[in-house]
Order: sequence, then C-alpha cells, then structure tokens
Amino acid sequence: MINRRALVLFPGALGDFVCFLPVLDHLAKRWSIDLLARTEFSELVPGRVKVKPLERFEIRHLFVSGGGSNEQVRSLFETYDCTYSWMGSRDLTFKQELEAATQGRLRLFPFQPTDSKMHQVDYYLSCVEVESVPRMPYIPLMPDAEQSAEVYWRENSLNTNPVLAIAPGSGSHGKNWPVVSFEAMARWWRERVGGSVVVILGPVEEERGGYESLCSHGIEIAGIGLGRLAATIARCSLYIGNDSGLSHIAAALGVPTAAIFGPSDVNHWAPRGETVLVLRRELHCSPCAVSAMKNCPHHDCLTALTSAEVIRQLECWPPLLTLTRGGAGIRVSAEISPDLMGG
Repeated sequence: MINRRALVLFPGALGDFVCFLPVLDHLAKRWSIDLLARTEFSELVPGRVKVKPLERFEIRHLFVSGGGSNEQVRSLFETYDCTYSWMGSRDLTFKQELEAATQGRLRLFPFQPTDSKMHQVDYYLSCVEVESVPRMPYIPLMPDAEQSAEVYWRENSLNTNPVLAIAPGSGSHGKNWPVVSFEAMARWWRERVGGSVVVILGPVEEERGGYESLCSHGIEIAGIGLGRLAATIARCSLYIGNDSGLSHIAAALGVPTAAIFGPSDVNHWAPRGETVLVLRRELHCSPCAVSAMKNCPHHDCLTALTSAEVIRQLECWPPLLTLTRGGAGIRVSAEISPDLMGG
C-alpha cells in the first residue's frame, strides 16, 4: 500500500495532458497522487490519481510576494511529502513562494523543453529521470463510459459498418484543415468504404459554428465528457483530426489515427500511438512559432494539402487495406471519384 503523498501541478491543455499521462502513471506507482489540473481530465487518469481544480486560492496566491507564508497556502502543501510542478518556472515570485510553501519539498520544471525537436512525452519523462517505461500514453476506459458508448452505438445503428470519426477543430483555428476537406473525407468514407461517420465538436466549434454541412454527412457528437468521448472514439475504425487533444486521445487508444499537421512541429507534437499516420504539406516556413501561425497570411501548409492527397495516403495505409467490423471484411477501393478530389 502506498502511504507517501505527492501533489502534482499541471497547467496544460488536453493534448499536453495526454502526453503527460506516462509520467503520471509512473508517479502514481510511487506516490498517492493529488493532481491539480483541469477537472475534466479526471475521466482519463489512472484510478490511483485524484484530480482537483488548479484554479484555486492557494495557487493564485503563490504569484503574490509573501503568498507562500499564508497559512491557508501552507496548510495545502504541508500535507504532501513532495510537490511536482510544471507551472510557474519562469515566474521568480511563484518559484520563491512555492519553495517556501513546500518547505523545499519541491521539484519544479519548465512546461516545455528547450530543445524544440524533443517530443513532449519524452521531455516529461526526462523530468522525472525515467528511461525504461512505455513512451506511448495509455488511457483507461471506465466501464460506465464503455457501456454508454455501446448504447449510443446501438441507438444509432453503428454496429454493422466501419465508423470514421472526424474531429475538425483544435485549440487554435490556425491549426485547422479546411472544413470542406473534412467534408470530402466524409463523402469518401461513405461512398467508397460504405461506412458511417461521426463528427466530434468541442465547445469552441459549437460556439464558432460553420460545421452544419460537415455534420450533414454523419452523426454529430458534442457536449459529452472525455471518458465517454474516449470510449466512443475507441470503437471507431479510423479517426481523422488536426493537431489537437482529441488526436492524441485517439492515438493513445490504439485507433488508426490520421493527424493533419500544418504549422506545428511534428517532431515535438505528433500523437503517440501504435497506428498513427501524420499528413502534412511541408513548406519552407514550417514549422512556425505560435505568433507566426496567428499572423500567417496564407496558411498554405494546410490549404495546399488536398483531400485527394490524403485519400491516396490512406488507401495505401496498411491498417485500412481491409477493415473488419462485425466479422465482415470490407475492402477500401483504390479509385478516387472526381467529385472527391476537391477540397
């Protein structure tokens, strides 16, 4: 039984967090872990980890001089044998106050490596000096989430055909492949593979809108928790998405994952998994910094990658040569209809 307790501070978004899972799993074998992060991540963590909100008084107060001596702040940290933090390393006040609050029982790391070519999974593992552990994230599926996905599959008659999951969004609009290109992929899947399509929309996509035409090609999935969403993606025959957190989830689940990359660095951010195909149109200016991505006048790294090119790559990809679901073998056609080559 593990009696030692550790507190982990992690400020990242969904994709960052999936890359962090191997470290979290490693730490949870040595400590009883309380993780301060986005609470929605609780549906993706090992059972030995408790997730609590990072947005709280004790953390905000560490950015104030003298905050580490506050009684409420100290009472939080004094119950742990060690604190691991991947936030605040560049803020001198935060560093000093966190050191004071933890009474030196602290390991503080930058959020990202100085070597931009180092994959984020490898970087996180290097922080805790781990060499001999799996370097592909693993996401445990909860029984209730799997049962919910099974019911959803039956209700929408998805059990008989191979299912394509399309996630057209990401954390930044500048990383998104054109929606019309995703529409072409949906048409290809339905017409050439004979399969069904589910379109996954996050809160940003729901608010922004503009996905009505894409959703008309399949079933829209929105507004469900990450656990149920992961269980739903796990049942799909193929996932296609941008450089996004959902792409990292799909890859970690072992689903054949086609990740569309534009301005992001593949070496640093490619989803880790057993069956991943990264598709991109590399230009002289790629990859680029976030500031350049936001101010890019052309986004050619994304718009110049056509759906026809992606289809050609997928139809030569071994995981898709023969799809099986429900015992029925389905051969993907090697032909590309002229009406699928736009986008």
